Amino acid sequence: MIRSVDAHVHLWNRATDPQPWIDPVTMAAIDRDFAHGDLERMLDSTGVDVAVVVQSINSAAETRRLLTQPGPRVAGVVGWADLTGDVAAQLDELDAAARRRLVGIRHLVHVDPDPDWLGRPDVGAALDRLAAAGLGFDLVVRSWQLPLAATVAAAHPGVRFVVDHLGGIAEADDDGRWEAGLRELAARPNTYAKISGLAGLVSGGDGARLRRVVGVALEAFGPQRLMYGSDWPLAELGCGPVAWRGAVDELIGELSPAERQAVMSGTASAFYRLGT
Repeated sequence: MIRSVDAHVHLWNRATDPQPWIDPVTMAAIDRDFAHGDLERMLDSTGVDVAVVVQSINSAAETRRLLTQPGPRVAGVVGWADLTGDVAAQLDELDAAARRRLVGIRHLVHVDPDPDWLGRPDVGAALDRLAAAGLGFDLVVRSWQLPLAATVAAAHPGVRFVVDHLGGIAEADDDGRWEAGLRELAARPNTYAKISGLAGLVSGGDGARLRRVVGVALEAFGPQRLMYGSDWPLAELGCGPVAWRGAVDELIGELSPAERQAVMSGTASAFYRLGT
């Protein structure tokens, strides 16, 4: 049995897969390559068994490389596919071993030039084909995109959606838009969420806000639909993965053992069908 899963990490080699979004000034801590050895050391430091590697750029080539270079601590890969094209054909191009390692698909919706990309009819048809292939879809969206995500999730009840980083929490949520959007999304039973991408709140000393947003997620989704993710190596821009793991342990400390196990392993294992 997998005791613990980090549901959201990244690996990249910029010689083969450039990461133009990395600012060498403001993101100096991650302005380098990250390989499987780095991942193993990070997992050891946080006491986690395995990780799900998530795509960093909308690139079929990056996905193929991630799938064909498995590491012993990689439980699966969330890759990219062109959901405006023939998804079935793209999946058929993968060999059997790579196809087994592919556990989900993600598109960088939050930076797509088309603000309505997620609601496109061809994307909706592709999402249904992902479900038929046993794959979930990672939602990386901004807070203002959560209502559209909820609408799409309702229109495709057979698709499993997981929202990364609790849905792109805004720097300020005074108008309540993020909370309303997350609750609207969570009302769809085919949606899940990752407690990830929030290490900056720890390093920024904003513990009260961190407790509030995670509390909203726990209330809206429940532990059975929440999963832990470090968002490493981006966590290095905040408090770092070790401190982030400690913060999550504290945030879920009052849950029952079964509920903590769901957040730390069970939900991710079931959603991504790890070990099957």
